[in-house]
Amino acid sequence: MLNIIGYRTIKTALGAALAIFIAEQLQLDFYVSAGITAILCISVTRKDSLLASWQRIVACVIGMALATVLFELLGYNVIVLCALLLLFIPIVVYVNAKKGIVTSTVFILHLYTLEHVTVSILLNEMLLLVIGVGAALLMNTYMPSNEKQMRNIQGEIEQCFQKVWYEYARYLRENSTDWSGEELIIASKKIDEGLAQALRATDNHIFRHDDYFYQYFKMRESLLDIMERMLPLISTLDYTVMQSQKIAEFMEELSHAVHPGNTAISYLKKLEEMTDEFRGMELPHTRREFEVRSALFHLLYEMENYLTIKKKFRPDPKRNKRL
Repeated sequence: MLNIIGYRTIKTALGAALAIFIAEQLQLDFYVSAGITAILCISVTRKDSLLASWQRIVACVIGMALATVLFELLGYNVIVLCALLLLFIPIVVYVNAKKGIVTSTVFILHLYTLEHVTVSILLNEMLLLVIGVGAALLMNTYMPSNEKQMRNIQGEIEQCFQKVWYEYARYLRENSTDWSGEELIIASKKIDEGLAQALRATDNHIFRHDDYFYQYFKMRESLLDIMERMLPLISTLDYTVMQSQKIAEFMEELSHAVHPGNTAISYLKKLEEMTDEFRGMELPHTRREFEVRSALFHLLYEMENYLTIKKKFRPDPKRNKRL
């Protein structure tokens, strides 16, 4: 049932009902406005909810103050109401509390409807605001963890990386051209999805800082950029070149290494040894050999960048290390 309706829908319904119930029990005028405020303050993350609540409180204080002054001085009519809104909205936007415009306008219209302002009326409006905001914040104390979704995305990205390394190695070995490259596209989409989920998780941690998944997906984003840059380089290497076979073997090792329990340090060492070996080989004699050698060293440079970025990533000790 929860999956069908959605936890945010349930929280919104409960928060609105709770706010209206409390306001009604306190015999406040316009008590349903507390429910409207609660609905508007319930957000996707705790951080958004706190920000929205604060902006509504600030906007309502400004709105009530302006309404009291203008209505009492100039009267309760449509022209004054229009002038009030023309003054109120720019001020609220200027103080960066624009999320409170709708809620504040409702409270301003309460005063307009009553056609007088007293301390008890202002207290009534502030209680409606506090009850609505309080109910929303209470509902938003529950935020379901999305770590399972992020781990699933993490696994899908790593499968794509494994496939890309494997296909790169297969091309260098066999000169095969039947790979569509769709894993590069899928990985890019999954990284974007993972970053969105990670930002949501970060915004739900008000009193503790946990950006492991955000840093992980940003790291994968940088690695994917490198892998995409490598594609045209690989296509220039002839599969008959001896160095291509060595690089293919190294890439196949990397494809097997994209899983828990591996680090980049040992692969950097292997890459350095292979680079030194290539540098010690006989210089190219033809233009074609020169072009291949140039692409070869550029490819080695990109792989070094890949492994260096991965080496700098510091996994959470409580979570699996991944290459």
